[in-house]
Amino acid sequence: MSSLSKHNSIVADLSLAPEGHLKIDWVRQHMPVLNRIREQFEAEQPFKGLKVSITLHLEAKTAYLAKVVQAGGAEVTITGSNPLSTQDDVCAALVEDGITVFAKYNPSPEEFKALNIKALESKPDLIIDDGGDFATLLHSERPDLMENIRGGAEETTTGIIRLKALQKQGMLKFPMVAVNDAYCKYLFDNRYGTGQSAWDGIVRTTNLIVAGKTVVVVGYGWCGKGVAMRAKGLGANVIVTEVDAIKAVEAHMDGFHVMPMLEAAKRGDFFVTVTGNRYVIRGEHYDVMKDGAILCNAGHFDVEVNKPELAERSVSQRTVRKNIEEYQLKDGRKLYLLAEGRLVNLGAADGHPAEIMDTTFALQALSLKYVNDNYKSIGVKVENVPYDLDEQVARYKLESLGIAIDSLTQAQTEYLDSWNLND
Repeated sequence: MSSLSKHNSIVADLSLAPEGHLKIDWVRQHMPVLNRIREQFEAEQPFKGLKVSITLHLEAKTAYLAKVVQAGGAEVTITGSNPLSTQDDVCAALVEDGITVFAKYNPSPEEFKALNIKALESKPDLIIDDGGDFATLLHSERPDLMENIRGGAEETTTGIIRLKALQKQGMLKFPMVAVNDAYCKYLFDNRYGTGQSAWDGIVRTTNLIVAGKTVVVVGYGWCGKGVAMRAKGLGANVIVTEVDAIKAVEAHMDGFHVMPMLEAAKRGDFFVTVTGNRYVIRGEHYDVMKDGAILCNAGHFDVEVNKPELAERSVSQRTVRKNIEEYQLKDGRKLYLLAEGRLVNLGAADGHPAEIMDTTFALQALSLKYVNDNYKSIGVKVENVPYDLDEQVARYKLESLGIAIDSLTQAQTEYLDSWNLND
């Protein structure tokens, strides 16, 4: 049952706020880069008088980002980008902290969409988007809500693909900064964050050993690299499937077996999809899988594992453990799907480690300030994160770790400039 707060928020239960505050305080202590940016925002008030709407996986780390943006003077509204990753206690805590929240765990698809729309009805000046969900709603169904938007920042590969499609069609109406494409995002968040958090979700949910098992990683982008690396570290035999020849060679040279999905399907004990594409595990693969194979997804949408074809091949379906759905096939084999095929690291765990999201959300906060300061000159397009912002986040991170690095001497700088290497 939803509760209505004094901020007109819609959350599950305001009485859960104390536990949510504890979670947010815990991650705050492990996010030194974002803490530094918060101090800067409190002093400069870059968002004073502005409305900011955010859609992200609504757990403690995201909550702290919202509080940092709020500290910069913004009136913040937030909703969840995935129905299974929203944490009700965190939502309640944010309401107590003066942030408007439209989110709760596991709403129906219709309610989930309605909550997202509610988060845009404030007619924000700036947005932080995840998967392009806000941008898609604004451009396709509710253009009346975008009249004040100066621009925003996008978190994911999927979202950037959707935004660039809008741009290519000449339909994009405001600038968006591609946070996902920043070095500090895909090198660290996608690789180390997804690599660890996907296995956090799998291990926490199944309580099974990974060592000695065969893990099939579907896709060898930055997320796939991280998932494969961590599977290897847990003692698994790792197979990679790919459609990109260059990435396939890279996976081979990184020490992994590479083969077509139909062959890998016969061998795998665990399957993890990280492609961003649709139905990469489907009917013909189910037909040859081992009894007891475990399937999960770490891509943005729940389309990578073909659930309709899995259901069609099944004679029964039941929940055998929280976030584990058993499908018994007609020949008696059983296949197990984790977290409904949604993001396993957020649907069945707490997402990326706080130290990883510290750098990613620092990029989000600084990118939001950048687009607010420069939206007129950027124009209507998908803009990359400026390298100096990306590097600044890395420097803050090094400082928080007590690590110093060298700087170029004047002679070295002049030498490089003479070769135009810095152009």
